[in-house]
Amino acid sequence: MSLSEDLRNELAAIAPRRDCDVLAELSGLAHTAGTVHLLGGRRVSVHFDVANSAVARRGFSMLRRFDIESEIRTYTRRAFDKATRYQLHVPGADHALQVLYEAGILSARLAPLERPPARVVARSCCRGAYLRGALLGAASLSGPRAPHLEVRFATAAGAEFLVETVAREDVELGLVDRGRHVAAYVKGADAIAGALALGGANDLALVFEEQAVVSDTKSRANRLANADHANLVRTSRAAHEQISAVRALRRTGRLEELAAPLHEIALLRLRHPSLSLRELALECGKPTSKASVHRRLKKLMELAHS
Repeated sequence: MSLSEDLRNELAAIAPRRDCDVLAELSGLAHTAGTVHLLGGRRVSVHFDVANSAVARRGFSMLRRFDIESEIRTYTRRAFDKATRYQLHVPGADHALQVLYEAGILSARLAPLERPPARVVARSCCRGAYLRGALLGAASLSGPRAPHLEVRFATAAGAEFLVETVAREDVELGLVDRGRHVAAYVKGADAIAGALALGGANDLALVFEEQAVVSDTKSRANRLANADHANLVRTSRAAHEQISAVRALRRTGRLEELAAPLHEIALLRLRHPSLSLRELALECGKPTSKASVHRRLKKLMELAHS
């Protein structure tokens, strides 16, 4: 089963407590998977076209909560994978039209709305419910490697409304226009986890949060490893230059003329080419600091080049 299916099944199992949440979720579902059919004579019907049976049953139960009759039908999609699709048909009875108006799916004149009015998502719980409905209707989720979540809309106005709505809950989505549809999307395991949690998919959110932690840990480990490697390279190059300076002083007979501390550190560097400054300090006859060793080696290099 794909992550998209897991997401729809998890969300479809959530039971909204308030009527306002049901209306907001129904609105999100309609604006991603619904089609309004104008039949003439102020007659209207609405069809929801969804990907699996759990979402169809969820839509059916939400409508029934408001005493709206609907019918679930199935058909086989001709293109792509010839998968079974589910349609929820809602005839336009007066009571149904009133509820669809309250959900921001139809205007007062029974015209389809590209985006619902602000009252539909006035509360924080309603904003999460609207996102849940949109995810149920047209979400695509991939990951946890190369994570990507997107919700498709037929119009830019619908996608923009979702982006604006979830932004009020500190969830940031991007927009992309693909010609035939517009998608609100988010990438990155941590950002996707936040969007899923807002919609109520807490189990899947935990999966992506775990992936975000693992990725962050690996990144930090790689940075530390790269830093250690860079330090080793710098230390090796410095030691090579110091040894070259000591050998140059020896060839010219100046090594034996050096003061005792410089002579000592020169011989120690020749004898221990791979030791760090701190380790060289420990090899000195008298207690010596790392800074003193650094100054002495620097002096040797200056003498060799003078």
